[in-house]
Amino acid sequence: MASLPVLSLTVFLPLLGAVLIMLIPGHGQPDGGARSARKLALGTSLLVFAVSLTVWLGFDPSLPGYQFEETVEWISGLNSSYHLGVDGISLFFMLLTTFTTPIAILIGWNRNDARTRELMAAFLVFESASAGMFLALDFLVFFLFYEAVLLPAFVIIGVWGGQRRTWSAITFFLYTMFGSVFMLIALLVFFFQFGVTDIPVLARVGHGLGRETQLWLWLALLASFVVKIPLWPVHTWLPEAYVEAPTGASVLLAGVLLKIGGYIFLRFSIPMLPVATEILAPLIYALAVVALIYLSFVVLMLTLALEDLKKWVAYAVLAHMGFGYIGMFTMTTQGLQGAIFVLISYGLIATALFCCVGVLEERASSREISRFSGLVGSMPKFALVLMVFMLASLGVPGTSGFVGEFLVLVGAYQASSWLALFSASIIVLGCVYFLWMYRLVVFGKAVRADCRSFADLSGREMAIMVPLMAVILWMGIYPDSFLHDTAASVATLIHNYQSTFADAGGAIVAAR
Repeated sequence: MASLPVLSLTVFLPLLGAVLIMLIPGHGQPDGGARSARKLALGTSLLVFAVSLTVWLGFDPSLPGYQFEETVEWISGLNSSYHLGVDGISLFFMLLTTFTTPIAILIGWNRNDARTRELMAAFLVFESASAGMFLALDFLVFFLFYEAVLLPAFVIIGVWGGQRRTWSAITFFLYTMFGSVFMLIALLVFFFQFGVTDIPVLARVGHGLGRETQLWLWLALLASFVVKIPLWPVHTWLPEAYVEAPTGASVLLAGVLLKIGGYIFLRFSIPMLPVATEILAPLIYALAVVALIYLSFVVLMLTLALEDLKKWVAYAVLAHMGFGYIGMFTMTTQGLQGAIFVLISYGLIATALFCCVGVLEERASSREISRFSGLVGSMPKFALVLMVFMLASLGVPGTSGFVGEFLVLVGAYQASSWLALFSASIIVLGCVYFLWMYRLVVFGKAVRADCRSFADLSGREMAIMVPLMAVILWMGIYPDSFLHDTAASVATLIHNYQSTFADAGGAIVAAR
């Protein structure tokens, strides 16, 4: 299997599927080719997921470097090549992308309009660009895929979104394009300094840049992807986009797009600019802790106001993402592994919660929290799966949420006991608003007659919920099956980071 270009297949099979979908004849068919488009999109995404699984099965966790590498000369004048590879850091981001795409397609399976073909094609283009971004080992190639993710996301929100779709799509586009300018500047500086765009090479030589240059480049990179993380206070576009986007798009935005910023921290800022990372880590701590607490209170207010359930989920997911960014800047083994675990875990949990919102919206044609109550009587299966997903969000032992948050708190305590204390506050606040919301929606008296007659989860919906529950519980019960694959890459990242200060004659922080 190693002789096959499995990474290129993972990247370009979705693109091929999108082209084939657009070739499906729509004229003369009652549904405009929607049924055929859905089947082809689902089949393509499942095939891509199977290909990505072969990468995981063939991955050697004892090797700290990149595996399954593919290199083809691309622009010789820039020393740039089409270079793909996977290590313990990028492996699970790739798998998260290929796992959530079939779910995004299935959750909107009943959509049947004249533009369903285009929507299915846009989902696959998004998958292709996201996979390429996580697997790219050339800065220029990465930048192209990074920009390519913007296009299908913009189109999906702007064409298939809700009443405020145009405003949401334009806001998302402008935020992201503004940030991309700074990444392009950073790319040019790296090229003019070292004459290459190869990411592994830049990771080895980037620390040679001067302190001031590193600081400016670090801030330029932060400005470029802080929008896609997104960190407070530039987070405002995201809940609006989640609310207006169709459910399948919300799944991809929360499951994949929200993880891009964390991945770039791990791939660029920390290994290439270690001096700046050491100096500016407190800035990320401060932003993450403020986000944890502030966004949690926003969720509490949304619960009191009985607002849009999708908006509530968007803020609840966003509030927990700060754990990941705290963990990775502790530069401890537990913190970094916990950060990766949190990002992947909450990608799955966010996907699951948005799918639950989609199930309710499909039955009630509404997302208002006040619209639902007493669902345990008519939808016991739904009540059970929602309970599992909310408990995972709370970090209950036995779920993926517990493992990631516990590792991050261990890493945070090694950096600062105060940091660990403030980080842990989200757990208490999370218990309040998650359990409160569950009580409002699932228990209580079903005041509306139709709530008492809602159909429980269908076979298609169970095919979505069961795999999500299985993976969330698997990660919680046997986390080493995931941590084992990230260990070597994390150890190498920490070693190279500490070596920078040792070689410069500076002291390595003893706690690390």
